[in-house]
Order: sequence, then C-alpha cells, then structure tokens
Amino acid sequence: MTAPTGVPVCGASVPTISVIVPCFNYGHFLEDCLASVLAQDGVAVKVLVIDDRSTDDSAEMARRLCAPDDRLEFRAHRENAGLIATANEGLDWADGDYVVLLSADDMLVPGALGRAASVMETHPNVGLVYGRPLLALEGRPLPTPAGRWRATTIWRGEDWIRMRCRTAHNAMSSPEVVVRNRVQRAVGGYDPDCLHTSDLNMWLRIAAIADVAYVRGVPQAIYRVLSGSMTRTQASPMIDLIDRRHAFDSFLAAHGAGLEHRDALARRAQRALARQALWQASRTIDRGVAEHLCRVDEFIAFATETYPDVRRLPEWHGLALRRRIGPRRSRAFLPFVATGAAHRLSYHAGRLRWRLRGV
Repeated sequence: MTAPTGVPVCGASVPTISVIVPCFNYGHFLEDCLASVLAQDGVAVKVLVIDDRSTDDSAEMARRLCAPDDRLEFRAHRENAGLIATANEGLDWADGDYVVLLSADDMLVPGALGRAASVMETHPNVGLVYGRPLLALEGRPLPTPAGRWRATTIWRGEDWIRMRCRTAHNAMSSPEVVVRNRVQRAVGGYDPDCLHTSDLNMWLRIAAIADVAYVRGVPQAIYRVLSGSMTRTQASPMIDLIDRRHAFDSFLAAHGAGLEHRDALARRAQRALARQALWQASRTIDRGVAEHLCRVDEFIAFATETYPDVRRLPEWHGLALRRRIGPRRSRAFLPFVATGAAHRLSYHAGRLRWRLRGV
C-alpha cells in the first residue's frame, strides 16, 4: 500500500492522457462528460469523441462542442459499428502516456486523472489504476463526490487475477479505469467475442502483464445507470453466467500461459461460477414462480458443465433438498432461511469490501 502523492511526480513533464468518448444517442449527456475531462488538473488531455451513427442529434451536438477546443477531436461513423469496434478505433488513435475509455453518459470526478497518473508515474510496473465509481441513478440528482485520497493499494497482477477468479465477477464498470498506454498496446484491443464481458476480459489481460492499483478513499468517476442500458445480469442471470465464463475461459486460453498457477486459477473461477449457478437455481425454487422453474435445470446444466466436482459443493446438496421439499415450501424451511440470510450478509460484506478496497 502506498500513500497519496502530488501531481506531477516525475520531472517537469505533465502526463498526457488520451480519452476516448464513444457516443450513441447520448449527446444530451456529452457536455457534462467533456467538461469533467477538460477540468482535470495536473495532466494534459486529448479527447476523441466518436459518434457511432446516432439516430438523434448527438452527432450535431458533438460537432458543436468539439469545434472551439483543439483538445477535442470528433469523428462520425457512417454506419453503426458497435461499442467494441468503436472503442478499438479509439485505442488505435490514442497516443498519450495513459488512456481512458469514457462513455458519453459518464463523467470523471475532479482530480481523477491526476491521481491515477501520479500512481503510474511513481510505480512503473502498474499498468492499470481504478477507483470507486459513484452510481447516478436515472431520475435522481447526480451524486456529489466526497472524501479524500487516503492511500493506494497495489497488487501484483497475478494476485489481482486470483481475486477476480475467486469471485468470478468484474470489479470495475469502466469510466474509473486509467490504463498505461504501452501496456494497452501490448495486450491489444477489446475482444469482440466477449461481447458483454469484453471489459472484464481486458482487465484480466492487462493484469497478466502488469500490476494493478486501486485509489482508496475518494471516488474516481460517475457511472450512469440508465434503463436503456441495463446490464444483461438483470435481464438474464443465465446469460450473465455464460458471458462471464467465456471471459475467463478466453483469457486463460489465450493469455494465461505466463501465469504461474493457470490451472488453479481456472478451477477457482469455474467453482465460483458453478456455486453462483446453483444458488440461482435454489433461489428460483424458493420463489416458486411457475414460469421460472424451467430455469432450474438450465442452472444445473451450466454448473455441471462448468465445474466437474459440482456434486461436492454445499450448494448442490442444498439444491437437492429444496427440490425434494418443493417450490415455495422450501423458503419456510428454517435452515434455508438462515442460509438466505447468510448469503445476503455475504453480499453486503462484499459490497463494503469492494467500496473500501476495490476487490
């Protein structure tokens, strides 16, 4: 763990940061997004706004906002390319010391880029810095950043990967992430085969060749949660499980050769995903909604396919007992009431740990 330092920290040069801003129908958020970037202290920013063939007036809005400031560059697609292709186009353009992918509906908080650059200027082995994002819920006022930079936690890359495999969840949303550009170029662009988990796959690839740092005590970005862009986790737990499994499998197959414990890491991620699938199956039985009970067999099939020793997991035995008791009746079974409370407590503890430590 390291203490905060000032910006800049090395010599007289100011760190340069390339910020990529993909935009699709988010022109009404763009002014706030760009203002949050241009107001960053202690760094020199260049911004590329890419309109991905918006169907509203976003392109016109972007063109108007970018025209007066030579730090801002604008491109408009003739055809919709999708987020991954747009992001990769921006990565090809980026020539700064560091690079940020910032959706047009998100914002940076004051000092975010300076803090991240300071960490990487001081620690050459760190390839990625992230922090806590504030969530801006639709229809509510924007959250107000508060707190101070208390410390920075730095992990060896493989140690950070091990923590990700333990939970099999992503730890970042994206706007709070700053990447060293030479590391970014070494790992390449976002993988289009990991359509909904390309960011998780990217963070794992970066951690395979560089250390990872977390800024503690102060948020780094504001991430909007919009009804039109809800994660597939909320739409379908099964799709989310499949996508996260693919992100880990793809990473370990293509980039895990240099990891000291690749097989153990793969098994850890598989175990976590199988446990989550079995718990989803158990909760589906507890709720007893008739049209959802067909998902139970899907969750079981996923868990069995993912983790060969699935029958040794405690969730397997709990699920088997729930099936014998029957839908909805199982949630009145006192041991399961206690189990559910323990899961909820574990979830909230995990959220607190993520808020404080980033993992």
